This record gives sequence, C-alpha cells and structure tokens, in this order.
Amino acid sequence: MSEVGRVIVLAGGLSFEREVSLRSGRRVLDALRAVGVEAELADADSGLLDALLADPPAAVFIALHGAAGEDGSVREVLDLAGLRYVGAAAAASRAAWDKPTAKAAFAAAGLATPAHVALPHATFRELGAATVLDLLVRRLGLPLMIKPARGGSALGATVVTTADQLPAAMVGCFAYGDVALAESYISGVEVAVSVIDTGDGPRALPAVEIRPIRGPFDYTARYTAGMTSYHVPARLDPSTTTKATDAAVRAHVALGLRDLSRTDLIIPADGTPQVLEVNVAPGMTETSLLPMAVTAAGHELGTLCRDLLHLAAGRD
Repeated sequence: MSEVGRVIVLAGGLSFEREVSLRSGRRVLDALRAVGVEAELADADSGLLDALLADPPAAVFIALHGAAGEDGSVREVLDLAGLRYVGAAAAASRAAWDKPTAKAAFAAAGLATPAHVALPHATFRELGAATVLDLLVRRLGLPLMIKPARGGSALGATVVTTADQLPAAMVGCFAYGDVALAESYISGVEVAVSVIDTGDGPRALPAVEIRPIRGPFDYTARYTAGMTSYHVPARLDPSTTTKATDAAVRAHVALGLRDLSRTDLIIPADGTPQVLEVNVAPGMTETSLLPMAVTAAGHELGTLCRDLLHLAAGRD
C-alpha cells in the first residue's frame, strides 16, 4: 500500500455542479486505488465533519465543484478541524472564485484579461434594467459574454451578439448567482492550461485546445462525450504556446494558489493570451481537461494525486 496513509476524496455537496463533482470524485478514487492508496469517497453532508474528526485521514483530496468546493468555505472548516487537504488555501480560493477579484489580480500581474463589468442583481433591478443594459453595451460593445461572477462549468453563461438578447441572458445568469459578469467576447482559440506543483514550484502541463462541435463550450459540450474535440498539446506555434503556459503559471502565482489549478484562456489573432478565469478544483471526469494534460505530459493521474496528497499530509 501507499505511504500516504488513508485519505478521503471529498465530492458531491449541494451545488449546481454536484453530479459533475461526484464523477470527478469517483475517478480520483479509482486512480488513487490503482496506485495503492487507501482511499475512501465522502460526500459533503451533515455527517462529514463528525466522521472526519472521529477518524482523521492523512489528507483530503477536494473534488467538490461549485461554491462549496471553490469559494473557500469548506477549506476554512477543514482548517478549523486541523485537517490537511490538496489545493488552494481558503483565502486564495475565495479570490479565484470571485471572477472580478481574480481579474484585478491578473491585471496587477500584467496579464491580459477581457474588459468587464460586474453587475449585482439588486443594482441591475433597482436602477432600471433597460438603462443599465444600454450603458453596458455602450461601454463594452458587442458581442458580450454574460456569466455568473462566481460559478463554474459554464452554468448560466451566454454569448450575446445583439442587444435584444441581453435581458434573457441576464435572467439566465442570475439564476445561478446574484452578480453577473459581463465581459467583452474575444474570438480566438480556446485553451486550458493546468498548473501543478508537487514541491518544486509551479509548472504548466501541456495546453489543451478546445473545439466544441457546435456552439460555445457550455455545460453540455463540457460533459457530454463527443460534443467537443480536444487537441493535446494545443495546435499553437511554439511562441504562443510559451506565452499561454507562462500566463497560466503567472495567474496561479498571482492568486497565491498551491498544488494544482487550471487556467482558461482565449488566444486571439494577435497571439496575446487573454486570461478568462482560474479554477482551483479542476474537473477530473472522463472529459475533463486536467487529466488530459496529465496524460499528455506522460504522467499517471493516480500518481499525481498521490503525490499531492503526500505533500498536503506533510504540511504544518
């Protein structure tokens, strides 16, 4: 058996991304067991803390997606309980989860990111939706990407090409969160760059190029086999590849992350990577991007997860 000791893979929860989280958790569980790790799957429910405190694991692998897994709250509670876990600490996780906050960190680090405006639902409603939307179009132009300021898996995200599409897009967005992020839509090659750090500093894995069969890279395209084609490594020239992987590492560092992350970028015609967002609990499903990059780099997913758990278990 592995030297790590008994570990817990935490998945499920009550976010909109529960089913994806369970798929991620089961894949991590299987990968860990395949390399000899004594691993168990646990749901984020009312019995979790009592179970963890009664029989503390060496470390926890967080495969929760959505708010519970990425907004820092569960990590904060694990810290209170003295439990070690893989991934960003609570404060850094909160910064990455809130897209406007993350964008400010990207800009401070000299990274390019699309122009944007954050609109709370209350402000949008109380100040007059029609006028606010008109000002929004004047400021950012069209097309726009409308998405929740805090969220993942492209839930509530819509590409808007005409002004009359905006009201419905905002309503759809507010169904998943109380703050909408409107950003200039950038055309180009969509890529994801995963960053890992097993103790020797953050390094980028091969970039994954994302090509949906039709339409945007939405929830269905992400998690339905055959709806998107992927190219690993991405079909970019060497200079652009270097820029993209460098941007991902810099974003990881700018947010104060650790262990692993995945940065989503758009590469427009001028070749300057535009950083969209950073995910601190990357998907681990059969169609997820980080596992593809791990394989392309010549690694085994179970070995990587085991090494990250070993690192986490040794933290003070």
